[in-house]
Amino acid sequence: MHPSTVLALDAMGGDGGPAVVVEAALAELERVPGLELILVGAEGPLQKLVSERTGGAPPARLHLQEAPEVIAMEDNPIVAVRQKKHASMRIAIDLVHTGAAQACVSAGNTGALMVLAKMVLKMLPGLDRPAICAAIPTRNGHTLMLDLGANAVCTANQLVDFAVMGSALAQAVHGISQPTLGLLNIGTEEIKGHGTIREAHERLSKSGLNYRGFIEGNDINRGRVDVIVSDGFAGNVALKTMEGTAHLINDYVREEFSRTLLSRISGLVVWPVIRSLRQRLDPRLYNGASFLGVNGIVVKSHGNADAVAFRHAIRRATSEVQNELLAKILRLQRTVLPPTEEASP
Repeated sequence: MHPSTVLALDAMGGDGGPAVVVEAALAELERVPGLELILVGAEGPLQKLVSERTGGAPPARLHLQEAPEVIAMEDNPIVAVRQKKHASMRIAIDLVHTGAAQACVSAGNTGALMVLAKMVLKMLPGLDRPAICAAIPTRNGHTLMLDLGANAVCTANQLVDFAVMGSALAQAVHGISQPTLGLLNIGTEEIKGHGTIREAHERLSKSGLNYRGFIEGNDINRGRVDVIVSDGFAGNVALKTMEGTAHLINDYVREEFSRTLLSRISGLVVWPVIRSLRQRLDPRLYNGASFLGVNGIVVKSHGNADAVAFRHAIRRATSEVQNELLAKILRLQRTVLPPTEEASP
């Protein structure tokens, strides 16, 4: 890792607040010698937390940046952005804008973070809408899926832009030279779906991307493609459905193995298998959604992330910085799309 890797962490966002962010930051600094982190938030409480966890000897690569305001989870994003100009989230984004940090990580209000990222950092040339992208577990590893909620309604141009961004992320961060790509639809036949989906399908079929056509919702976790493109409405519904199903299965397993004495004994016998399964499906290992399209690296951690999950969000941001994700998005956009179709209207 380059010694100049600097990340700004919104230390006040998320359900766990500063305690989670400080614990994660200290653990990552110990693990990664070349990393520098800026904790943005109320300096007094942050200093106290850092001192308690380091015995009064904080790492030299950990810096504190005062931010007197906090954007709460329940705040209206537009109102919060206008009224809380000294919020920790805003200052963390500003640090990326000025070049003092190379990426921002926050577990705070998703809507406010998206508004700030687009307003302060602006969009990459040729792109007009950001997309939320995250890794989804599959039978053979994971697949990248976008958009997961930033844009409820999309044009065909924007879906093609998302395909470029997702493919660039798969190449840059995950090392897939020719990532396969699918478009989420209600069927795999070319006549299925509304006009926008079919238009995007036609354009992607003519692009230089490794496009494999339509895929359905039940294909998401099968790992058929490396990148799945969707509008934000369908993508978010699919994501929340998968999360809810995972919780339901977990609850069912727990109930069944605690129902009787015999089932509890059976649970002890198969516990190693259950533990291995839980580790494979641990959502903390996939924490960290990328805001693709903005002219800066911004990673959104889940709001209820613990320190383990937040560390993975930090790692995602670090990897995107080190692999020069923004440059690779622009390079792929110029390479795979005809000049007249590079920019969205």
